[in-house]
Parts: sequence; structure tokens; C-alpha cells
Amino acid sequence: MFEVWAPQATAVDVEIGEIRYPMDARVGGWWSVEVPGAGHGTDYRFRLDGGEPLPDPRTRWQPEGIFGPSRVYEHDRYVWGDELWRGRGLPGAVIYELHVGAFTPSGTFEAAIEKLEHLTTLGVDFVEVMPVPPVPGERNWGYDGVDLWAVTDNYGGPDGFKRFVDACHRQGLGVILDVVYNHLGPSGNFLAPFGPYFHPSASSFWGQAVNLDGPGSDEVRRYFVGNALQWLRDYHVDGLRLDAVHALHDRRAVHLLEEMAVEVEALSAAVGRPLTLIAESDLNDPRLVTPREAGGYGLAAAWNDDVHHALHVAVTGERHGYYDDFAGALPKVLTSAYFHDGSFSTFRGRSHGRPARHVPGYRSVCSAQNHDQIGNRAEGDRMAPEALRLAAGLLLTSPFTPMLFMGEEWGARTPFLFFTDHVEPRLRDGEADRRRREFVGFGYDDWADKAPDPGEELTFLRSKLDWSELDDAAHRAHLDWYRALIALRRAHPDLSDPRLERVRVEHGETWLVVHRGAFRVAANLGAVPLTVRLAPGQVLLASDPGVRFGDDPVPSGFGEGLILPARSLAVIRPGGHGL
Repeated sequence: MFEVWAPQATAVDVEIGEIRYPMDARVGGWWSVEVPGAGHGTDYRFRLDGGEPLPDPRTRWQPEGIFGPSRVYEHDRYVWGDELWRGRGLPGAVIYELHVGAFTPSGTFEAAIEKLEHLTTLGVDFVEVMPVPPVPGERNWGYDGVDLWAVTDNYGGPDGFKRFVDACHRQGLGVILDVVYNHLGPSGNFLAPFGPYFHPSASSFWGQAVNLDGPGSDEVRRYFVGNALQWLRDYHVDGLRLDAVHALHDRRAVHLLEEMAVEVEALSAAVGRPLTLIAESDLNDPRLVTPREAGGYGLAAAWNDDVHHALHVAVTGERHGYYDDFAGALPKVLTSAYFHDGSFSTFRGRSHGRPARHVPGYRSVCSAQNHDQIGNRAEGDRMAPEALRLAAGLLLTSPFTPMLFMGEEWGARTPFLFFTDHVEPRLRDGEADRRRREFVGFGYDDWADKAPDPGEELTFLRSKLDWSELDDAAHRAHLDWYRALIALRRAHPDLSDPRLERVRVEHGETWLVVHRGAFRVAANLGAVPLTVRLAPGQVLLASDPGVRFGDDPVPSGFGEGLILPARSLAVIRPGGHGL
């Protein structure tokens, strides 16, 4: 059975080979037809009112790319091997974000499967995969996707993604998929001829906004809610990261996010495993993660950029662009989640956010690095390993849900650049200029001419991880630090306790001590050694062998304290046996 929603059409055909089959009009603008002999593997297109052939808006398979025919894909043909998988909730978890194309030299799902043992020995709980729908050309971050129900053949197609999810589950790893519902890519977007998928006036930085609240939007909303359910049900994905939800234009009484949360909760009950929705939002609005019974949208969590910015400024000293607000912000975000909780944002030129201290910390997904924060740097450069060790020590002992970005666990030196492969010359030629304007918008005027051309293949190739770096002793030591931090977090519940009201921070100009139940996380963020006041105890983990308790004077005048070499961090259990 072929079906398509095309409420404005007067005639619709499905074309298979060179034969057109007229479709019957149904209720609500739907059209359908049975074609004898058609099934899994059949290529087809739709023609509206005798016009040009178009791919299916709900195509599950686009083997020839975004301009090719759709192909029938039957989900039930895949035989799953994850029958023992019972899912994983977000509290206490650690997430690992990766881009399939840049994660390995060959950039496929099969190649990524070969690296899963690395992730299990690292100790993470979820793999978060950047978007996988078809995109223009052979390389893209994924946010230019257009066939939102399909999986790009660049990585291995729908079966390849299922094998990846299957393998993750057999290794005990949950899978979170990054999905984009706020816009579609500029190339190969054929939704508009089929119906009112786009808002008549609203737009975002990335293009025309989706029609979520105008005439005809009931079916448009079902398109996106159904898409979310497909990934969770038919691909066995455990959660979705919803891209830039602040760019969703929806003025309805029941927001799309709440509607989606209701449907996902029902699906979770049906499949018998936790299903997680995580929003990316720059609104600093805890209503996103507030339960529906309390008037919120009921999502599981939201990305928290304030924690990232505060960590970044504290360990690097950078103050350009939006980082300027966050000097000295780390103590506040570690105890309150948001820095801008109604305070004035100089970057925005207005007050921003609302308090979230009442929200469990695990509902904030926080990182020291992620694809945006690295890729939004002109040269895609990563944080220096010395700074990363400090940031990781603070993040992996925090009340939040930590997220790592691929390669940071060994201090990868490869950049992660913004890359595309637009096939239309106007888009290819204009991408570099659009990127320069974006840097200026971020306040990075000096960077605008430093970024390589996103359309050059070398830009993509440079962004691939270099796994041979793990043969180097310094990179292995960096990896050991991450493994030890995650193991310590898992072994001691105090270090993953999400209750923000139980976090206390003492701090000076270049140091801080974070109280986490029976533990203390002490960090020297400065370039010179110092001693902080701290009761003697057991050093459970230290980034520098010079960490020790001694009788050097401390800044406050107390005699005994913890000696911290420059740029070092330690996890202490006061009252234990000292080393």
C-alpha cells in the first residue's frame, strides 16, 4: 500500500519504473493505492497533478540520495538480537557524542561498531549519534537533512543503523539519536509541494520554519511526532536529542514538545523500556523538563550551555564572544545549573533565563566539549589536554549528566570543523560566506576569515579522529584519567547525586573546592601551585602526582591544607587515610 498526504493536489500518481498508478483520494487529504507485486526494495516516486516526480515525504530509504527515487523499506524484515536489552534511564548516566562519518577512517556504522569496546571500557552509558537522515552530497554534520524518516546510505542505510543500535545494546550501551525538527536543509527539500509543511512567515537562522500552529498543521505535527516514534520503536533507539527547540514556532496551548512527550511516554509503556527526550535549548527555561503535572512539557532533560561556558572560561581563560559573561560563573552553575537565571546577558543585551535550582541536576546535559562548541570555532580546535583534564574532573563529579565529545577522552588533536557537500553551486559558494556571518553574529569578528571552506573535502578529512594517537603514552595517560573519573563516579553515589541543594562550593580567584557528600573535589585553575584549606583525608584520584597534604600556609592563613600543583585537580575523602 502506497500512501501520501497531499491535501492541495487534485490528482496524485505513484510512479514505479515508467508506469504510473493513479491514487485514490481519502479523508483528510490522504491518497493511497495498492500496487500488485510492489514491496521491499521497490523504487517509486510520486507525481502531484502530473508534475515532476518527487520522493516520498515519509521515505524510509533513499539509496541514490536526496534527488533519487524512494525505495520501499519494511522494518519487520530486520531480525533483532537485543532481546535482553531493557533500556537505560538518564539519572547517573554518562553520554558520548559522535559523528558517524568522522568517528572512524571509513565513517560507517559498521566501522563504528568495531570501536564500541573502546566506549564500554571507557565506562559511558549512552552513545549520542549526530543526525543520520540523507543529506546533500557525501559529507555533512547532519543538520541539513531533508528525508527525515530515512537513514543515509553514506553510513550504511537503515539496516546499517539497526545493526549499530543492535550492537550497542548487546554491549550494554543505550543509543540517543540527534533529530532536527525546527527546519529542513536547503537542498533536496521537496515537502512544500505536498502540503503546508512550512510556516507562511516565520523563519529561523537556518531557513523557513516548520508549520506547527497554522492551517493544516495537525498533520504536520503528526509527521514529526510519528518520526520520533519511528526511531524509538522501529530502530530501538533509547532517546532523542531534539535540536534547537527554541527555533520551533508553536503558539498552541499544547506545545509540540509536550505532545511528543505524551506520545513517547505511551510508547515507553508499550515497549517496556525507558525512552528519553532531551532538548537543545538556549532559553534557560526549566519548564522544558518540568513534569506535565506541574505545568511543564515533561521532557527528560535539556542541554545546559551555561555549564559549558563557565567550565570553558574557568579552565582556558578565554573571554571572547558569549564567554564574556561567564568569568567567575563556575561556582554558581555548579550549585544552580544556570548562570543566567533572570540575570542580564551582555551577549543578548537583555535579561535571560529563570531559576532552575529546584530541578534535579541530571536533567541538565552538560559538556566540556561538544560538536557545536568545537565546530563553532573557526579552526575547529579542541581544548588543550591540560584544560580538558581539569574540566573533566569537575564535570564527571558534578550533579549533572556529563556528555563527552568523541576523542576528548584521549585528548585528540584533530579538529572538528564545520563541513558540507552541497551539490548546487549557489549553496556551495554561499556556505563559506554564511559561516563567516555566523562567526560575526557570535561576536567572533577576528575569526571570520580563519575558517576553512566547509565545502572542501579536506575540511571533512581533517575532522576525522586519528585513532593511532592512542599509541602515544601521553594520550593513553589522558584516557586513563577519563576512565578513572568515570569509574570513581560510578563507584561512589555522592559523586553523581543530582540534588543541587546538596552541592556547596568554596572558591578563591584561581581555586575551588566542591563539596559532594562525603567527598571534596579540589581544583587549582591557576598557573602557580597553591595550598587550599582542607581537612586531611584520602586522595582518591589526582591529575598530578604532586597533590598531597602538607603544612604550607594557605591563602586564608590556616596552616595545614591540600597542596595543589598548577592546573591540577584531586578528589578527596576527608577523614580517610592520607597517601
